[in-house]
Amino acid sequence: MIKVTYVAQDGTATTIEAEEGTSVMQAAVSNDLDGIVGECGGSMMCATCHCYVDEAWAERTGERSSDEEEMLEGAADEVTERSRLSCQIRLQPGLDGLVVHLPEEQL
Repeated sequence: MIKVTYVAQDGTATTIEAEEGTSVMQAAVSNDLDGIVGECGGSMMCATCHCYVDEAWAERTGERSSDEEEMLEGAADEVTERSRLSCQIRLQPGLDGLVVHLPEEQL
């Protein structure tokens, strides 16, 4: 199992364990975590799974694709260089302990 910590706007941190290959979005939605909606179910058709990858993990999660960049244009909250669609981050052993920060709004 791979651990992901989700940090809400108020600083509350929730750590979830998920199987390798699960997306950061799937792990959150499967565990009823507030702050990740995942309205499209992970098909990269919305931006309701927007998150900010913690600076310490930014290089390990990879680059955004051009399609992801385009979808982030519709994000409800500010998009930064660390913004990602959490449906596009697949958990792997090298991401055990990943920390992502949640935006104030998703819709």
